[in-house]
Amino acid sequence: MIEFTDVVKSYSVGNTALNGVTMQIEDGEFVFLVGPSGSGKSTILKLITGELRPTSGSVHVNGYSLDRIRKREIPYLRRTLGVVFQDFRLIPNMSVHDNVAFAMRVVGAKEKDIKDRVEYVLDLVGLENKSRRLPGEMSGGEQQRLAIARALVNNPSTIIADEPTGNLDPARSFEIMTLLQEINNLGTTVMVVTHEKDLVERFSNRVIAIDEGVVVSDGMDGYYRYEDQ
Repeated sequence: MIEFTDVVKSYSVGNTALNGVTMQIEDGEFVFLVGPSGSGKSTILKLITGELRPTSGSVHVNGYSLDRIRKREIPYLRRTLGVVFQDFRLIPNMSVHDNVAFAMRVVGAKEKDIKDRVEYVLDLVGLENKSRRLPGEMSGGEQQRLAIARALVNNPSTIIADEPTGNLDPARSFEIMTLLQEINNLGTTVMVVTHEKDLVERFSNRVIAIDEGVVVSDGMDGYYRYEDQ
């Protein structure tokens, strides 16, 4: 579960990125986080992953209290999260298989477990026949699928996707969102940060809209109400 209670985040330069954000995302939910550039979306993600701490208020993520988490606990928090980035962040000289396997090797997984799990997630994202390819030999949509497989391989309880379709055409964007929906249907909590209104409208999911550091709407029609502000 992700829970923000009266969260304020101010930076040393004097600006306040979040001003009293309260929201709760339950296990197994699929939620869009939307808002204009500079609204506070990136700050929310950095608080969730432990990159930042709140100035005041409380943040709880998957059993960890982020306002008082110890530095040595942060890697364990991050193992409960799978993060997907707009720019993929793949290792160009590693094969599809090795890009995914690397995430497991980092946490000390056994080679047999790595083989079985990598095969499973590549099949899940539709890349089972491309395990020997390099990222540069794949389309943008395939590279994003690979990034999703890497985020999934350590079986996180939550997937955070930061503008996962920002570099893709509309058809591939819909394909990636459908894949994330399928992953959510398997029980994984999914939060997608996006500014793509047309894409959000094609899925019947909860939408949390944020503007100027404040939650301005939260619900199944949140994007529409946000647009009306």
